[in-house]
Order: sequence, then structure tokens, then C-alpha cells
Amino acid sequence: MAQEQNKLKLYSYWRSSCSCRIRIALNLKCLEYQYIPVNLLKGEQFGPEFQKLNPIGYVPVLVDGDIVISDSFAIFMYLEEKYPEIPLLPSDLAKKALNIQAANIVCSSIQPLQNATVLKYIEAKVGPDERIPWAKFHIEKGFDALEKLLKDGSGRYATGDEVSMADVFLAPQLHYGAKRFDVDVAKFPLLTRLNEAYSELAEFRNAMPENQPDAPSA
Repeated sequence: MAQEQNKLKLYSYWRSSCSCRIRIALNLKCLEYQYIPVNLLKGEQFGPEFQKLNPIGYVPVLVDGDIVISDSFAIFMYLEEKYPEIPLLPSDLAKKALNIQAANIVCSSIQPLQNATVLKYIEAKVGPDERIPWAKFHIEKGFDALEKLLKDGSGRYATGDEVSMADVFLAPQLHYGAKRFDVDVAKFPLLTRLNEAYSELAEFRNAMPENQPDAPSA
């Protein structure tokens, strides 16, 4: 019972790419956690209990004892500091900076622009037919930048032959985000190759949206 109480808790939504990043990181670090689904379509993120955890109403939220952390970037850095046994940031300063830069392109220049709140706003203010083109434009812009940024430093994975932060942030966008918004990933050879490499790793596969307990087909 005490072990269950001490287990990490992850408030997550199956389709959330931000939640998926943290699911991958937890799997790679071999950390057990309790999965607590938050149904965004039903508006559970706006309920009083969840609002206490994260007033802005976004997933994921990680609870570690008395510590509550929202925002996937903050959660990732917390996990990296607290559980360094399996590092996901290289010790090499240049490679570390490259990882953070790539992760930031995903979490500041791609994902927020396809967030449900933004898409609803675009639909209301511009038109319902503009949702997909809007998201597709920003995803492709980000993918083009990542393709160029990672070209010289990639190995088997984004920044070398070891899985790192950049991979954790890239994988959900490549696996599900591109498919959802009709992006042809084949236009980006490096990202296509990375996506294939991720699909071979159980830690990535098990974190993907379709494999979550709250996924519609689960």
C-alpha cells in the first residue's frame, strides 16, 4: 500500500502529444507510474480537482509525493534531475544545447499551434475549413527546421546513437501529430528514418496514443 502511494502519478490524455513525451521518458527511465486519465473532450481538465493541480487546465501533470509539476518540459527536466541513472540529456554541452533546441521547436513552434484551443479559435474566427491547413502549415514549417537542424549531428537517433531528449519530444509529433493533420513525413527523409527507429523501441511504442488505457479502442 505504501509503495502504491509513493508511485509517481501521471495525469494524461491518450491523444495528447505532451503527455506522450512524458510517457516515453518514464518508460525509458524504467519508472513505474499510475496512469490517471483526464478526458479533455468532456472538459475534465476544467473540473475543480484538476484545476488545483494545474490552473491552466493542460495535461500532463506529474505528482511525485507532495510535488506537483505541470508542463511537459518542466516535468522532463524534473525527471532528468531526480532520476539521472538513465540520462536522456547528453553530458556534452553542445549536444545538450542541440537537444534542448530541438525539443523547444516541438513544444513552442509546432505543438501549441495545433492545440485544440487554438484550432477552435481558428475555426471560429477564420472558418472551419482552415483548421487542418493551419496545423499542417506549422507542423511542416517545424519539421523543415528540424530536418536542417539535426542533419549534421544525427546518428541512429536525433543527436547521436543514444536516445535523448530530442527523440522524446519528436516521436509523438511524428507518430500521431503528422498523421492527424495529413502531413507527408516522407518529404523529410531524416525525420522519416528517425520515426522508423522509434517504432522499433518498446518504450516508445508502449507510450503511443493508441496503446493508452483511455484510447477509444483500448
